[in-house]
Amino acid sequence: MKMRLFALLLFAVLLLPGCAPKLKIFAAPTTEPLKEFVVEGEGDGKLALIYLSGFLVDQPSQGILRPAPSQVQELTSALRLAEQDEEVKAVVVAVNSPGGTTTASDIIYHEILGFKERSGKKVVAAMFDVAASGGYYASLPADWILAHPTTVTGSVGVIFMRPKLHGLFDKIGVDVEVSKSGVDKDMGSPFRPTTAEETALFQSIIDDYAARFHSLVAKHRQISPSNMATVQTARVFTASQAKGVGLIDQIGYIQDAFAKARELSGLPVDSKVVAYRRDTYPNDNPYNTMTATDPARFNLLGIDASVVMPPKAGFYYVWPQGVTR
Repeated sequence: MKMRLFALLLFAVLLLPGCAPKLKIFAAPTTEPLKEFVVEGEGDGKLALIYLSGFLVDQPSQGILRPAPSQVQELTSALRLAEQDEEVKAVVVAVNSPGGTTTASDIIYHEILGFKERSGKKVVAAMFDVAASGGYYASLPADWILAHPTTVTGSVGVIFMRPKLHGLFDKIGVDVEVSKSGVDKDMGSPFRPTTAEETALFQSIIDDYAARFHSLVAKHRQISPSNMATVQTARVFTASQAKGVGLIDQIGYIQDAFAKARELSGLPVDSKVVAYRRDTYPNDNPYNTMTATDPARFNLLGIDASVVMPPKAGFYYVWPQGVTR
């Protein structure tokens, strides 16, 4: 309680004329260009470490002070730097994501695949806590997929989430009138129950998106028909289970991912590992996932309200139980 009171008082002081411009918290690090920082190694050649974390969207997130770049924007910018640098021979994408929107997941997949095709550089995906659904989808173009011993992955499927308000409205006596040009114009409306016909239409869309996901898994992974049938249930797997059905290649740690990337690209064992950030961090290391001290994520009350808010209506390659945004 004392800390929150102090934070509120500090915020009030910062709003006083002449105070804000002097403090770094009101700087705009996300408007600064990404710069290269060495986080490991001293030898010749470079291995780029790029992070893919959180709920995947292609729109900026709105913080208290200003928007922060989306994962699509940040990953694409980092990939371009790695592509343009002739010393960078391989990329390790560190994935810690339950997935996200179908479009964001597909764009990230497309960008990683395009990077490989244009540059000829190797890509290793290194999974951390969760690399499920869209997080796994984005990992598919990698030449090698490694999961941490405690990773949860899989959830190869699609979910359509939409909030429903008609029950609440009935209780409080509120109604919504809709005029429409076609019978399905307001399908999925939160203000009324979904009809059987609409449920079938939504299922056809889900099946279409799922078929794309399944086809990409079949394209990039050598999975037997029986294992593919298990994968298509959209269940999640532990790292050892995922290796057993063919979703990943190796179980290990980030250093094992570096070693594999060096092996695939012919880099020496002591080649540099570089990360792209906007700020300098003392004692930087491969586990630092931040690109900047972003004031857009500064929260005076220490509460992330989005965790308890209903999901935005839409189709997702996501494992809902893994979402902590």
